[in-house]
Amino acid sequence: MNTTIELHPEFLTKNGEPEFAVLPYAEYRALEEWLEDIEDILDLRAAQEEDSGQPNFTIEEVRKELGI
Repeated sequence: MNTTIELHPEFLTKNGEPEFAVLPYAEYRALEEWLEDIEDILDLRAAQEEDSGQPNFTIEEVRKELGI
């Protein structure tokens, strides 16, 4: 995951005030992917918190229990 995204916005103004920021498409996609990665991390943290206190098993323990 890339932690640095360099943005080169162009600003469109209305009545002399910034109204919109326009990004090159590649920068937009990089930002979108970065946000998706952040959402995945937040989902993982929520799942880990939900599972806290639950018993944990190593793969070796599972194999032994299954006899494989």
